[in-house]
Amino acid sequence: MSATFGGRPGRQGKLSQWLLGRRAKEAVDDSGREALLLAAADAGLPLAPAAHPAPGYRCSCDRVGCPTPARHPVSFAWQTQSTTDHAQIERWARHQPQANFITSTGVTHDVLDVPLEAGREALERLLGAGVEVGPVAGSDDGRMLFFTLTRGTPEDEDEWWPCELDCHPETMDEHPGLRWHCRGSYVLVPPARLPGDDRRVRWVRGPEHSLPDPLTLLETLTDACARHVGSDSQNPGGSWPLRH
Repeated sequence: MSATFGGRPGRQGKLSQWLLGRRAKEAVDDSGREALLLAAADAGLPLAPAAHPAPGYRCSCDRVGCPTPARHPVSFAWQTQSTTDHAQIERWARHQPQANFITSTGVTHDVLDVPLEAGREALERLLGAGVEVGPVAGSDDGRMLFFTLTRGTPEDEDEWWPCELDCHPETMDEHPGLRWHCRGSYVLVPPARLPGDDRRVRWVRGPEHSLPDPLTLLETLTDACARHVGSDSQNPGGSWPLRH
């Protein structure tokens, strides 16, 4: 069963309560972790192993003062290494039982990455309007990830909008707080663990949901981000219930 919303209007109140961050018990064992990874691969999300938390809020990599502990790939070749092949993912998962996994964006999918509070507001509005929303992940570090179709590969290489510009635009006025992960980027894919006490990345809506066109979500997401400019939107305000 997945944490899925929409449907009957009477469920909107329950949705609001759920989105406020009620903590659910963690229930993923090794087989559950593997099943979730394979489900992501079946949805077309190419995966590669990533670092995991180490004691003392540190990263499992050997870099002193790692700036993104437990949030980065373990190999510099992650773009070519990323795969949806079940056999390879199973080998990685079994040989590296603590590893997180990343999914490489810009190949089959992009990710619209917004502050958590803005994402909660946008998700409720989108579902209430009957918009088809695809997989969504909530992260206890204060971000919400909307998985979408990629913008494709234009014939003219100059037409690419590099991920560096997506994540670090010259001005935040148009898309405040929004990061568009496309070619050359990656995000953690659930289930993933973050440094700290039971901090994780979890599915809010699972990968069984079809990937939507990013433009169908963009206006609502940017509007929600604009509403939360200057607010304490980086505070997660509770953990996300796990997709079972």
